Amino acid sequence: MFGYSGGQSLSGQGRRAMMRYLLDTSVCVFYLRGKLDFSRFVEGQWRECCCISEVTVLELRYGAENNNNPQKHHHVVDVFLSGLTVVPIASAVDAYAKEKVRLRRAGVPLHDEFDLIIGASAIASDLIVVTDNTRHFKNFENIKIESWGA
Repeated sequence: MFGYSGGQSLSGQGRRAMMRYLLDTSVCVFYLRGKLDFSRFVEGQWRECCCISEVTVLELRYGAENNNNPQKHHHVVDVFLSGLTVVPIASAVDAYAKEKVRLRRAGVPLHDEFDLIIGASAIASDLIVVTDNTRHFKNFENIKIESWGA
């Protein structure tokens, strides 16, 4: 089955100092569809300063599998993931729990559980979330967000 081999884990890789942006699934999809050029927003090699969450890997794999030509789309995802740092979900466990409780107690509706994990990953790893769905992250505490919309 398809994994995300070729990608690198954030933990223990020494690449953390270069990481700045955590790409949300939506901007990855825009990139894969040719509707967004990351080089417009970052200088040099975008893979050096951008990473994704394991959740984004799950969502990209689902999208590929749900396509009429899954084999082709899994290959496209494989190429995208190659050499890209993947932030493990485990790094966000505490931030996720605290943020979810805080939002629920404040009566703030949660739009998407996956976005909550991605946001918590950004907070825990001190990364800037890059998304076109800024409203899904706007109620997070201590989160940095940029929109690189298509």
